Amino acid sequence: MTRFGDFDVLCRDTPSYTWCNLFYRQILDKDRSLLTTASTPTVSAGMGVNPTCTILRMGHDGSLGNIANIVVCALSMVFIAVMIWVTNRRKAAVGRIELRTFLSLYFLTLPLQLVTTGSFLEQGSTALVVLTAIHAGLVAALFWSLLANGLVATQVVEDGTPSSLIPFYAIAIAFFAATTYISLDIGLSFTHVFGPSTPPEALGSIPLFVLTSIWPAATVILYFGLMTYIVLAVLNEVRPMWFYILSAALFVLSQLDYFLLSRVICKGSSSKVDGAFVATFLETASVGVLYLAWKSITEESWDEDAYYSS
Repeated sequence: MTRFGDFDVLCRDTPSYTWCNLFYRQILDKDRSLLTTASTPTVSAGMGVNPTCTILRMGHDGSLGNIANIVVCALSMVFIAVMIWVTNRRKAAVGRIELRTFLSLYFLTLPLQLVTTGSFLEQGSTALVVLTAIHAGLVAALFWSLLANGLVATQVVEDGTPSSLIPFYAIAIAFFAATTYISLDIGLSFTHVFGPSTPPEALGSIPLFVLTSIWPAATVILYFGLMTYIVLAVLNEVRPMWFYILSAALFVLSQLDYFLLSRVICKGSSSKVDGAFVATFLETASVGVLYLAWKSITEESWDEDAYYSS
């Protein structure tokens, strides 16, 4: 029976599930016999641990890697770069620096996602483990920055000032450092504090599961609750709320695609692509709509309170 914090089912049934890269090396080091023929030899293995469907490593048996997601990640990087530039131009907008940081963190996750889920590097390699650990750290920091943007929007502290930015960056760095360290310990087992799971085939790590699954879900819910209060109760507006609802819906759809449809797409395409590219597209669209929501509550036509851009 799968316990809380176990990744075995996810690594078997969800193609391109990033954090499985950390556990593959665990199995290699501890008991290679636990790897079935579905995920060996390692030189050509795709993502997952004993996966039901996986995309072979690029260059093996004619594989192009996870080409669809590679393309979508690259296009998303261009789109987010433009959004960062546009955000930076809105000098008087409330929460500009904080939103720019959120967008910058999301931008940094994209090339890492491209590499860690693109079937470029050999499974179990140190390089793949390190890049995956950094990716995990950025994801944890990214969702803190999302929640922090919601807190800044309440204007409890003035945005863009040291009282806002110092805790913003300090906590982001703490999340990044802690999650990256835990991920490295899981993948490389250099202290065994967060190292090999017991039993090894369970691929268990409660801290990693909390930081990469529970924490992001909780921050999305809290952020949506904060912005609902601000838009409907403080600003007494309805139009921006539709942007936040659409952004939340796109994010939820991306996760549903990733966890429910990815294997279906993988099998339907004979292991040429999986649902990761759809999930990435929807996530990027969600971020884009989030920017529109922020823009709509910082327009110069609004003059009720601190959200007025002078």
